Amino acid sequence: MFVDSHCHLDRLSGKTHGGDVAATLEAARDAHVRQFLAVAVSLDDMPTLAALSREHADVVISAGLHPLHTPEVEPDASAIVDAAKQYDAVAIGETGLDYHYRESVDPGVQHARFEQHLIAARELELPVIVHTREAREDTLALLEKHVGPDVGGVLHCFTEDIDMARRAVGLGFYISLSGIVTFASATALRELARQLPLDRMLIETDSPYLAPVPHRGKPNEPAFVVNVAECLAEARGISVDELAMQTTANFYRLFRAAAPQASAQQRESLSQGGLW
Repeated sequence: MFVDSHCHLDRLSGKTHGGDVAATLEAARDAHVRQFLAVAVSLDDMPTLAALSREHADVVISAGLHPLHTPEVEPDASAIVDAAKQYDAVAIGETGLDYHYRESVDPGVQHARFEQHLIAARELELPVIVHTREAREDTLALLEKHVGPDVGGVLHCFTEDIDMARRAVGLGFYISLSGIVTFASATALRELARQLPLDRMLIETDSPYLAPVPHRGKPNEPAFVVNVAECLAEARGISVDELAMQTTANFYRLFRAAAPQASAQQRESLSQGGLW
């Protein structure tokens, strides 16, 4: 069983399987992907995401505003909390900092927005999905300020260095790897994947973006998370089954609200993260 821990199902329409999201999900299930976290880019996405979740029992959703998205009204923590409650979100985000495209949204706006999401996550005791690019120290500083063991979260589509990963794990965070790890140029990322504690790893597609090898140039889809798992298993010298089982367990440990039938052990509060 595989989990796609980060996909944008509402942005798949027209891109895969004739624009049929249900067919796209069925193709993923045929590849043994049995859980999907559909991640919000804007609070305006929430009704569409919630409808997908109601239609498909294996789809859960998040509530948040991407750091590079420009809304008509900038949401505060209370608006994020209200959206998460109304639409039964299991996580807050995606949020974070992206200084690579700082001309799109001013870093000061991104910083304030990220902080509001972290406040909301702390109030709801939900994990936070973090997008970070070329903003290492500011990202870590805000996480250190706001996130405790009752919240936690994941640095998604991780492409930063091993030191940042180590510091994030020390804060109780997980590291999610996407199709980027399969790229020929991603030697350093595969080395990070070899060293990352397996109990802190998640896998994702970020579909419809960043399709892995051998699907580069095509729209990405949740079924392709298997290719990410195969690459990571090879890098670590373990079986795909072992990697699938551990990353699935990690997903339900972090996103506790996604596992309503989970055992008491799976529902335990997040640890603060061990030494690495």
